[in-house]
Amino acid sequence: MAARGLLHTKNSLLYNMNCFWLIRFPTEIVLRPVSSRRFCLKTDSAVAESCKENGILVNNLACMGVDVKMARRRQPGVLKKLITNEKGLKRFLQSKGATNEVIASIISRYPRAITRSYESLEKRWELWRSILMTDLEIVNILGRSPESFFRSSNNFNMEKNITFFCSLGLTSKHLCSMLTRAPRAFSNKVELNKQMTDLLHEICLSLGGENPNDFVKHIISKNVFILLRSRKQVSANFEFLQSFHLSNEELLALLHGCGADILDLSNEYIKKNFTNAKEKLLSLGCTEREVDRFFISYPRVLFLSSKNLSDKIDCLLQAKIHIKQIVEMSRVLDISIGTVRSRVKELEKTSYDFKTYGIGILTLSKRRFEAKLEKLRSA
Repeated sequence: MAARGLLHTKNSLLYNMNCFWLIRFPTEIVLRPVSSRRFCLKTDSAVAESCKENGILVNNLACMGVDVKMARRRQPGVLKKLITNEKGLKRFLQSKGATNEVIASIISRYPRAITRSYESLEKRWELWRSILMTDLEIVNILGRSPESFFRSSNNFNMEKNITFFCSLGLTSKHLCSMLTRAPRAFSNKVELNKQMTDLLHEICLSLGGENPNDFVKHIISKNVFILLRSRKQVSANFEFLQSFHLSNEELLALLHGCGADILDLSNEYIKKNFTNAKEKLLSLGCTEREVDRFFISYPRVLFLSSKNLSDKIDCLLQAKIHIKQIVEMSRVLDISIGTVRSRVKELEKTSYDFKTYGIGILTLSKRRFEAKLEKLRSA
């Protein structure tokens, strides 16, 4: 009896110590591993609940392979919407040839895509197909830049842009190139695009151009990215080009050529690269006039960072090429440093003299350079 009473007392004590489960539960339950959930990172569902997101939507997206964390970072408000069209979007894109991986990538990078209705998607696709030849071309663009297709649901605005671009004389081939390279231009408000074309029209007339419409068409077809820039930026770049004291005819010719590619660059970036390049050339004995002519003949130098340009010039100088030769044949700077070094090394074996024969050989295509090198070896 004493032993039984002692056992009862012990049981009561254990119960009071909140350890009752040690006595009442079977061994297999007592020894079951304790869940470590509280020590783990929150799941997508848990995060969705804490952020007041649509849990069903989050789960749907996760099942589709969407990177929910990326979607949450980019457009968090979308995950809170109660009405979305993620399944309809998936079916629509699959019908156009998109893979599940591409669809997941599109939604991850631009979640707002799931808010577009089937009717809106069908109409926009129809507009894009009026420019591009196949569905696959559109899918490829969406894979690179989903924002370009889904950023705006205003199909009427896009239709107006297409009409406007055609009124400038741009052909279907031009529009196809524009949509492939800078599709956002078609999402701009028509008024913005018109403001830019008006600016180009004014620039042409200020230089004495006789065909401003052709000028506008040429600039846009050559550098469509100009439509993504502000009037202020383009005007500043035009003023920068005017600082070279060119005649109107020369500046107009420059803009018809490589100068068109400069108009959409950051003005600060252009000025910085120009200043650094000018200092480099002047330090090597070039005159102010030679520097100006160098930039006019090779405006692409403004795309090169100061270090890249300096390293290329130093590489050519080490090959005993005079700076005057570099300035006169500036396209030699288009060649990578590695290619210059390897070609110089091969030419040295043939005792090639750059002072006598010039540096044009360095600018030849790979096939023509090898053919020329073979002749030098057999000479």
